[in-house]
Amino acid sequence: MFVDTHTHFYDEWLLPDAEEAVRRAIEAGVGKMIQADVDSRERPAMWEIGERHPGVLFQMLGLYPGSVGADWREELDQVFALAKGTTNAGAFVAIGEIGLDYHEGLEFAEEQKEVLRLQLELASALNLPVNIHLRDAWEDFFAILSDCAHLHLRGNLHCFTSSYEIYERARRYGDFSVGIGGVVTFKNASVAKAVERIPIEKILLETDAPYLAPVPYRGKRNESAYLPLIGRKVADIKGLPLQEIETMTTHNAESLFGI
Repeated sequence: MFVDTHTHFYDEWLLPDAEEAVRRAIEAGVGKMIQADVDSRERPAMWEIGERHPGVLFQMLGLYPGSVGADWREELDQVFALAKGTTNAGAFVAIGEIGLDYHEGLEFAEEQKEVLRLQLELASALNLPVNIHLRDAWEDFFAILSDCAHLHLRGNLHCFTSSYEIYERARRYGDFSVGIGGVVTFKNASVAKAVERIPIEKILLETDAPYLAPVPYRGKRNESAYLPLIGRKVADIKGLPLQEIETMTTHNAESLFGI
């Protein structure tokens, strides 16, 4: 069995076909899938589909950096309320996806940093792992990790496409794994060099569906059913049998997220 550690069945691109997509994933050997939270606008759909597939779909809770705007305090208050059980949150297995994303501009950069700090503190208080989204913001992220070293964080760097050296820097501040997705299958993907060196014990598999579909589906809608294609590429890079990658990454996911 494979575990998809980051997917979005509730995304508008995938939601109309979500039930069939879950079925196809299970048939492909992907027995557990974790949905990353984004914000209050999409969260109800995430919970709804998750509740229809207990033991198969698991949920995170968090405010995505791209959703940090003028209403960030209200959005974050809802996350904290759910975390404290004041509304019907149900079970969640991580605080995520949270982080920093400067790709679209820096208008809310300071607010993103504050939201990230507060959610890292929340994860530590709840003894939950974090699922980190980063884009064009590594140095600010490391500065925050340095300030939060006392929190003894654990979690994963979602959609990791950076270098082994970046992975090593993150490890100085917490027990971080990396989420390897469809990008690793792209021609000349630089992350392959990092995958060669990162211990298999610290590698998770993910699709980020419906985005970043692996080859041969690149440019099309992604699905959790395509996760074994990512596993096969990691197996090729590592020079290991696919079954070993399947066993190890599943163990890694189940241990980190408690699923």
